[in-house]
Amino acid sequence: MRAIKISKAGDADVLQLVDVEKPVPDEHQVLIKVAAAGINRPDIMQRQGLYPPPPGASEIPGLEVAGVIVETGKNVKQWRPGDKVCALLTGGGYAEYCLASEMLCLPIPAGLDFIQAAAIPETFFTVWSNVFDRGQIKPGETILVHGGSSGIGTAAIQLCTAFDATVFVTAGSDEKCDFCVNLGAEAAINYKKQDFVDEVMRLTHHKGVDLVLDMVAGDYFPKNIKCLADDGRLVQIAIQHGAKSEINLWKIMSKRLTVTGSTLRSRNDEFKAGVARKLQKKVWPLFESGKIKLVIEQTFPLDEVQNAQQLMEKGDHKGKIVLLVE
Repeated sequence: MRAIKISKAGDADVLQLVDVEKPVPDEHQVLIKVAAAGINRPDIMQRQGLYPPPPGASEIPGLEVAGVIVETGKNVKQWRPGDKVCALLTGGGYAEYCLASEMLCLPIPAGLDFIQAAAIPETFFTVWSNVFDRGQIKPGETILVHGGSSGIGTAAIQLCTAFDATVFVTAGSDEKCDFCVNLGAEAAINYKKQDFVDEVMRLTHHKGVDLVLDMVAGDYFPKNIKCLADDGRLVQIAIQHGAKSEINLWKIMSKRLTVTGSTLRSRNDEFKAGVARKLQKKVWPLFESGKIKLVIEQTFPLDEVQNAQQLMEKGDHKGKIVLLVE
């Protein structure tokens, strides 16, 4: 089968299209003929040598796919060959076939195609587990989402709005800010022109927000602390500006803040399966009713994966970038 190999750590040109053997499912796995695969920033970090796959995971990049199950392990009960699914992976998605845990496959929501479905798992698992489970967002609360026009951002805007939270976002251009407001954000802050701390305090009448979802870290950390209201929560999901920052512990203590964070890839299947059940129960109906839409910036064939990752690195996209595999 055709698959993408990372020849060595480096820029996008280290991604190579190669022929490899088709994988064989173990007793609790399914083999998926991949129709489409989502591009995510952890894929880029893996290519750069900064985010190796966990033990036992495929070295082929790709954390989310949609396609058709063609083979099942002997103990798989809920899926059969021919079932159309989207799936969360620990790796292996940039290929014609991939393995997935039976627990981490979900039926494609009614009305969605493979391209849209491939843009769901990594993004919506991440947002649900961090904003709703870890961050405990509640109706009537406020949230600041950095990178509002990203795949994570577009999912967070729509999910939080659907569950009656007020969303403020940051984005890097007026065009992206307008896009985020049209998607449901209460306000969007162009961080290249405005101080987002000042804007957040103005928008909240100097109260601050209840929750910050951040993928930037580094110099953003103290600013995020300033943005939080008393008893607020900061959830860290990536570190694009670096893992280190200066922390004013008095601010955390005096405002009774909670600082937390997580990564998804290394969590076990049982944890991820719990998130999957919540998504299918609470979010799938929102897809099927059209209340939440998948934002797809562009698709690329598998042999143009270098261009796809370069587009993500450039940062001009809105929503998701998807590889077409079949």
